[in-house]
Amino acid sequence: MNKKFYITTPLYYVNAAPHIGHSYTTIAADTLARYMRLSLGNEFVWFLTGTDEHGQKIQRAADAKGMSAKDFVDQTVLQFKDLWTTLDISYNDFIRTTEKRHIDCVRKVLSILYEKGDIYQDKYEGLYCTPCETFWLESQAPDSLCPDCKRPLERISETNFFFNLGKYQDWLIGYIKKTPGFILPQSRRNEVLSFLEMNKLSPLCISRPKERLSWGIPLPFSSDHVTYVWFDALINYISAVGTFDDQGKYHSDWWPADLHLMAKDILRQHAVYWPIMLYALGLELPKAIFAHGWWLIDNTKMSKSRGNVVNPIDMVNKYSIDVYRYFLLREVPFGLDGNFSEEAIIKRFNSDLANDLGNLLYRTLTMVEKYFQGNVPVAEARSEQGRRIRQKIEALSREVGEALSPKADYNFNLCLEKIWGLISLANKYVEETKPWNLAKENKTEELKAFIRLLVDVLRKTSEVIAPFMPQTAGSIAQQIGEDKIKKGNPLFPRIDTNKPAL
Repeated sequence: MNKKFYITTPLYYVNAAPHIGHSYTTIAADTLARYMRLSLGNEFVWFLTGTDEHGQKIQRAADAKGMSAKDFVDQTVLQFKDLWTTLDISYNDFIRTTEKRHIDCVRKVLSILYEKGDIYQDKYEGLYCTPCETFWLESQAPDSLCPDCKRPLERISETNFFFNLGKYQDWLIGYIKKTPGFILPQSRRNEVLSFLEMNKLSPLCISRPKERLSWGIPLPFSSDHVTYVWFDALINYISAVGTFDDQGKYHSDWWPADLHLMAKDILRQHAVYWPIMLYALGLELPKAIFAHGWWLIDNTKMSKSRGNVVNPIDMVNKYSIDVYRYFLLREVPFGLDGNFSEEAIIKRFNSDLANDLGNLLYRTLTMVEKYFQGNVPVAEARSEQGRRIRQKIEALSREVGEALSPKADYNFNLCLEKIWGLISLANKYVEETKPWNLAKENKTEELKAFIRLLVDVLRKTSEVIAPFMPQTAGSIAQQIGEDKIKKGNPLFPRIDTNKPAL
């Protein structure tokens, strides 16, 4: 395939309901997928998401509800699928780690690496964090608390299977250094390189004894063990789009992925474990791995224990799908942490959406009705300001494309700034031109040119915001029409900040 774009979200862990963090990654991926479909065509874009359904946390969550692990994950998966429908997510495939296609692929990968000698059996004695599904050395956790989640660690002793990460450490360091766009943004690349250069990679435990955990994919070479959740989950990126033949050769029309998108807390698994797994298998690496920041509440990470988790469906019910999507993508540069608050959503709503875009659309359509009986005039702007706006219209698609590129770190925030720059210019054009005076003075040609330019601004806006705000883009296009407008109600009626939001 000469031109294609394969984008993934991580597999979301289904031990609890989805939250704003899940929605942020998925909305970002959806926006890029929609943009690339407009650029390449639908048949050349593949957008994968899904759920990670094995492991001890799942088993314990199911036990707590008195359910089987399978019934529990089947129930929780529906919450994710329902949320993606609510958020207008246009994924092509939704993979579950409990599906046969994935299980078969995982077992094949395990067999290949075991036969190659990269997986071996050994005894483990030490500390283990169940919530993080991670083993820790005594030196890494002198207080017996997990370095990541700060919960108490368990002391265990058991025989397991290990993947020899350290064998490939020097190769990975060299690859990252010679491939600057592999880990994005630059700060994350530096973070991974620093970790690799300052630490010797320990062997990765890739199994759990069945007597301790039965909920997992059985190892093909040991009936007493199941696969470690991270080793299992990462393989979804290839199990969803290809298969191994009997000789162990992988076949896919889509691999390698163009972009793996995730939050920064799972960067190490994607930028260390996964590249080494692929290299050991003899497969190409993804072209780019991008780790974005977190949404915080009062500068604190959201968590169930703190009771500050935001439910995306609540936000959509209050403000609409597109307002929620716009806020997440506009409020902070992609890659950085951001503070989430409803006050910030309302501020964006009233200024950017109601005052700027909504006002421009409504006032333009009102003028088309008033001065030209709803017919879109045909004329070319002759004023200097009109020509500048025309140039801005013509340059906007290129500017959006540049901002949405890997070189610009998929800068959604900058894209929307560029689009709103055109909207602001058009609103200023209305205030300075005073079209009501043109009408009074019977300057019909000037009025035609003026209004036609505003219509073209709105058409271009509808085109370029479609990946970000698909429903809004469709509404603008419908109201503008081809030759005749169909004015509807204002897109974004202002929220009265003196009253609680509806």
